[in-house]
Amino acid sequence: MISGMTKIYGIIGDPVAYSLSPLMHNTAFNYMGLNCLYIPFKVKSTELRAAIEGIRALNIYGFNVTMPHKQTIIPLLDHLNPEAKRIGAVNTVVNDKGILTGYNTDAAGFIKALRENGIEPRGKKIIVFGAGGVAMAICFALAEIDCVISIVNRTIDRAWRLANLVSTVSSQTVNSFSMISENINMILDGADILVNATSIGMGKTIGKSIVKADLLNSSMVVFDTIYHPIETQLLKDAKKSGATVIGGVDMLIWQGVIAFKKWTGVDAPVEIMTNKLTQVIRNNED
Repeated sequence: MISGMTKIYGIIGDPVAYSLSPLMHNTAFNYMGLNCLYIPFKVKSTELRAAIEGIRALNIYGFNVTMPHKQTIIPLLDHLNPEAKRIGAVNTVVNDKGILTGYNTDAAGFIKALRENGIEPRGKKIIVFGAGGVAMAICFALAEIDCVISIVNRTIDRAWRLANLVSTVSSQTVNSFSMISENINMILDGADILVNATSIGMGKTIGKSIVKADLLNSSMVVFDTIYHPIETQLLKDAKKSGATVIGGVDMLIWQGVIAFKKWTGVDAPVEIMTNKLTQVIRNNED
């Protein structure tokens, strides 16, 4: 029952109508018997400052941040943890009596998803497709564990800029390439892990993949950050090749699990959250 003792959490962004975070966190709150509620708040860019002040005034205990606010929220916060500061993006905020601290759980969620699937990425050769916010968090996380990173993007300037940024925290070479066949063929040779951090494979591009199926093999790990559909064409092709496959639900869950712990101080029910999300996504695919 919602009461005066109910703690409010949420997500701010524009749009937020289709966010799965409310489902994930409310499922966890209910299962754990916590008197908490997670609500999506549509916040336009022009309203961000007012929204943050409202969060302080209403004593909302914590919230997630999605596009387009992951970077623009930073000057409005009181503190950033070191990882969020390095990445330059925030997706989770903790409100401690009006003091707002920003975190980036995308990076840690990605690494956790790999390790929970039995994959240790440290020191590996990793190819990241994409140069947006998700790719940025992933690349910074990989750089901190001595991975050799190649960033591939349609627009080479964006790949180059991200590679330069990541190089500032990496002890290894960070390369950048445009997304053309000759480059992809070359850099996939000997790659340990392939990561799709683009939108290719979802929406209007369902059934398409960032790489040709015959370039995948059983020695690779293929990680697609897309979670709708659960099994993209890339993952289908990778599975046929014998590669180890990891889908976007894993990353979505683990970044949420880490945020949940920061907010509540208790461990989230990972299996319950995963089963509920997977069920709902599959039902939406039918």
